[in-house]
This record gives sequence, C-alpha cells and structure tokens, in this order.
Amino acid sequence: MKAAGSGSVNEIDRWEGGAGWIAYPEEGMQRASHAIADDGAVWVLDPVDVPGLDEFLEGFGEVAGVLVTLDRHRRDAATVARRHDAAVHIPAWMSGVEPKLDAPVERLGDRLGGTGFEVRRVIDNPFWQEAALYDPDRRVLFTPEAFGTVDYYCAPGERVGVHPMLRLLPPRDLGRLDVDRLLCGHGEGIPEGADAAVSAALAGARRNAPGLYLKTIRSALGG
Repeated sequence: MKAAGSGSVNEIDRWEGGAGWIAYPEEGMQRASHAIADDGAVWVLDPVDVPGLDEFLEGFGEVAGVLVTLDRHRRDAATVARRHDAAVHIPAWMSGVEPKLDAPVERLGDRLGGTGFEVRRVIDNPFWQEAALYDPDRRVLFTPEAFGTVDYYCAPGERVGVHPMLRLLPPRDLGRLDVDRLLCGHGEGIPEGADAAVSAALAGARRNAPGLYLKTIRSALGG
C-alpha cells in the first residue's frame, strides 16, 4: 500500500492557487501532498518529500509554513519545514502530534495565514483528529482523509468516496459547503463540479459500504 524510495514530483491538481503531487503514483495508498500559494508565500500540506520538491515549491513562492492536517499524516512535514527554516503548523485543538515532530511547531487558528482558507475541525476524538481547509470564495475544499478518489475509497460507481472507516458515520457537515474543486490526501482531486460528487459520496456512504468492503476483500484475495 505504501511505497518507499526516492520518489518524484508527479504533479496533480494544478490550479491558480497551487498544485499537488503524488510521490509514488504506483502505490496503493496514492498519498497526495499539496501546495497552496498566496501572494508570494506557499503553504505545504501533509508533504511526502521527494527529490526536486524544493524547485517545485519555488515556483509558487517562499515556504511560509508546513501543515499537518491529520494526526497520523506527519509524513515528511518536519524534514521539509527544517529545510525551509519554517515551522510545522497544526490545528490548535490537535493533540499528541507536536512531541513527534522534530521541527518548530506553531498552532493554527481558524484561518490559514493570509489566505482565504478556513481551518475546519472535521473529526476530533482519541483515535482520529482531522482538519479540512475550505476557501468559500473560490469554493475549494481540501480534506486529508475524509474524502478520497483512490480505488480503496470508492465503491463501484463512485467518483469520490468517504473513507472506509467513516462510512457508517460520514462527515455530513462537509456536505453543507459549496464546493467546486476538491483536493484530497489520497488520490487526485476533482478540478470542477465537485459538489455533486461530494453529495453523492455522503448520500451513498452507508448504502454503498457493503459494495466497497466486498470489493476490498476480493482485491485482497486476488479475485
């Protein structure tokens, strides 16, 4: 599911406000990282470090900070932050992550710097802490784990899937947001018209769960 090695900047999700990359496009998890650009500054979201990443980020500006938006998405955040003399930023309410980061840490408020992105609490419990970023003006939503487009997220017929572990209690608050572009922590995003895909994912989260679990079992058995 998770590849290793040097990886590379396999660009995804290019838009006027940034871009993303998948370091190992052949891996099952399809770990996606993103850069959000704003007025010469760039914020790096849940990065997987790869050769050539610094040059890629330079195209958007100077690194203002690196984010960890899911408690288990530390990935290479500390390494990238130290290299750019920046801090790792985590939500103010997220616990247990700071001691595991070998880099300066700063706490996020309800806004991401001077960008238009709001920092929204999606899940906050002892087992799962996740924040989403949402720009209401540009209608852009980033979720590190709640939504994904990679195969193991999606039941047959789904373009976007709710995480398999969230299917029975999906994050329905996200369905109230007006979303055109969706960025995900696993898989490529949806560049436009994401509202319909997100609504369908939430509406079918429970109903389509058996189909997803059966597909996963068959895949594990090689069927």
